[in-house]
Amino acid sequence: MAIRDARAHLLRDPIFAALIPRIGRCALETVQREPYEALVRAIAHQQVHGRAADAMLGRLLAHFPGQDFPLPTAILAMPDGALRACGFSGSKVAAIIDIAHHAAGGHVPTRRAAARLSDADLIERLVAIRGVGRWTVEMLLIFTLGRPDVLPVDDFGVREGFRVCAGLDEQPKPRALAAIGEAWAPFRSTAAWYLWRAADAAKVKTPKEA
Repeated sequence: MAIRDARAHLLRDPIFAALIPRIGRCALETVQREPYEALVRAIAHQQVHGRAADAMLGRLLAHFPGQDFPLPTAILAMPDGALRACGFSGSKVAAIIDIAHHAAGGHVPTRRAAARLSDADLIERLVAIRGVGRWTVEMLLIFTLGRPDVLPVDDFGVREGFRVCAGLDEQPKPRALAAIGEAWAPFRSTAAWYLWRAADAAKVKTPKEA
C-alpha cells in the first residue's frame, strides 16, 4: 500500500499527528535480497558494530569471487574453520551453518515462495533456525520483504520512540504496545519507522552527561 495511505491513516492518531509533520515523509526502503542472504547478514550483525560485521561479510564474500552472495550449498562446502577465519564467533558459525542447511532443504523460502506465506507463517517457520529470533524475522519482513503491517514490539527503539512521543516515564511493555498498535494496522511497519525516528531524534536532543 502507498506511503500516502499509511500517512493518512496514522495521522488520525494523536501520537502520529504530532510526529509525522516533524519527521517528514517516510523513507522506509526495502533491500531486494533472498531471505537466506538476509538472515546470514542479520546473524553477522548481531551484537557487533556494523563495521565489524561488514568486514566479516567481506571476508566471506572474498571466498566466492564473482558471486553476489554464496549459495547455501557453497557455505556448507566450506572447509572446517573457514567461517571462523572470516571473524565469525563460534555461535555465529553455528547459526550460519544452520541457516544454510535450512535454506538448502527448502525450509527457508525463496523470495518468491515467501510471497505466498503470511507474516505469522514466516515467523513460525524461521524462528526454528538456530540464532534466529522473532525480532530478526520481523526485520526481514519489513526491510527485505517489504511487508507493510509489522510492529516489532520487542524492539527497544520502537518502544522508546513511543515512550518519548507519549510523554511516558517508562517504555510500554511489548504486549501493551501491541494492543495500542492494533489501531495502526494495516500500516504498522510505517508506524515502526516513525517511532524509530522519534527515538533517534530524542537521542540527539539529550545532552551528553559530563
